[in-house]
Amino acid sequence: MLPDTVKNALSFYFITDHGGSDLSPLEQVICAVQAGATLIQYRNKEFSSSRFAEVKAIRDFCKCNGVPFVVNDNILLAKAVDADGVHVGQGDESPAAARGIMGEHALVGVSVSTLDELRRTDFSGCDYIGSGPVFATATKADAKAVTGLSGLGAIIRQTDLPVVAIGGIDSSNAKSCFEQGADGVSVISAVSRAESPEASAQILARVCGCSPREIVRPWADEFGLIEKLLKTAGKPLTGKKDVTRIAPGDDAGLLNTLKNPVITTDTQKEGVHFILDWQTPEEIGRKSVAITLSDLAACYAVPVSLFINLALPSYISDPFVESLYRGIRDALGIYSCALGGGNISRSAEFSIDLFAVGEGRDDLFPTRSAAASGDGLYCTGPLGLARAGFSCLEKKDAGFPDLVSKFISPSARFDAAKVLAENEVACAMDISDGLAGDAVHIARASHVTIEFDLKPRYFDPDLVSFCKKYALNPETVVLEGGEDYQLLFACPPEVFDSIRGQLPEAFPLGRCHAHNGNYLANLPLNIRSFQHGNHK
Repeated sequence: MLPDTVKNALSFYFITDHGGSDLSPLEQVICAVQAGATLIQYRNKEFSSSRFAEVKAIRDFCKCNGVPFVVNDNILLAKAVDADGVHVGQGDESPAAARGIMGEHALVGVSVSTLDELRRTDFSGCDYIGSGPVFATATKADAKAVTGLSGLGAIIRQTDLPVVAIGGIDSSNAKSCFEQGADGVSVISAVSRAESPEASAQILARVCGCSPREIVRPWADEFGLIEKLLKTAGKPLTGKKDVTRIAPGDDAGLLNTLKNPVITTDTQKEGVHFILDWQTPEEIGRKSVAITLSDLAACYAVPVSLFINLALPSYISDPFVESLYRGIRDALGIYSCALGGGNISRSAEFSIDLFAVGEGRDDLFPTRSAAASGDGLYCTGPLGLARAGFSCLEKKDAGFPDLVSKFISPSARFDAAKVLAENEVACAMDISDGLAGDAVHIARASHVTIEFDLKPRYFDPDLVSFCKKYALNPETVVLEGGEDYQLLFACPPEVFDSIRGQLPEAFPLGRCHAHNGNYLANLPLNIRSFQHGNHK
């Protein structure tokens, strides 16, 4: 989560009650989330394996409704149920240890009662502080001495981390915690043991500035969901007559006869290719389409039809998938491509498999093996931006929104592909694995040696600023790159002179030489191509 997102998530922080409530923990969570709770913590000091299904059910409900879910103290339980994070106390594992187990993108909090504890605590890997008990509480038998509002305010003034107030808080005193500078308040009995939990949760939510939420449930009806998706996707304006002769809905799709069919596939998996905290369903849908069709652009093919298979876990809701398909529909419209059909199945993990069909040219199909000694190596636009945007999300740095946008919302360069085709460029591919990695593909297939010659004047200004802030070498970021989806191509220099007039952003990267035993002649040490690794 970005810092502002963490602060917003702390506003109405509900902790489950396992002793004095007539409601089950899941019923408590549903009540709190419906009222507007922004974060749920599962706290059960007597946890046993018999409660595992309960924790998973709460995790699924929270994830389905877009509410972060953390586990108190038990890091291994949090990891086992794939919680969004964990909250540790002074006597538990350190925030750094929690971070090491939960991963870089988990939400990690730690309890601090006094300024002395604040000074003694190592906040490495910590996202927020829980401070208190501010008021007397009967819910926690192990509660420390009351710190009062003055104690809360003192801690807030001594830390840059977001702070959520804990202990004895209800709708009558929550406002005073916010007045001390708290980013949120956490409650248990004010909701779970209230005479009317629903009414109490709603009153508290108003004090916290939170709005009621319409509860959504996990998807259940495959055929009903498919029917919704077909309506959501609609029929994009393709500009092509009778592309799909039989519309989606039958056992298979029937397309017009294609003279030069070009086919590509791609897979997008949660935690590997995207993180739900970073992208909306619409953005995930648009990006999935764009990067799949990018392969067609690299082949100078015109997109015709796209088939999509969804693997959906229990925490995905109908509205989520409908939003995903709105993004898919928007991207299909941008690239004048038809939806051919697809499939839905249950799965432990959320993933999207895409299968695209395009129409290739009669006269030219570019390959990686067509580079020749004497050719220059070129690119259709700036590189390293998506990699820097990805790093911004990892570092929780909101200062470079344009870089983040390049990672979240790439474009398939059909416009550039048209120019390359008109200039009869025979060697091209899209850059998804980073310049260094993809240049090797061309060098190996063409049996040439590529010598890089990266000019700083072609580095994007935002990229340069990002690298300056984090003491990085822009050349390294450009070479390692990843997910830029620009087109990498090789051609004689005089051909590039013509291309550059039509593609002003295009720039030279280096030269192709006769193979000398190495595919890359001057790659700096320790350069690694981009890997679509596990981001959980």
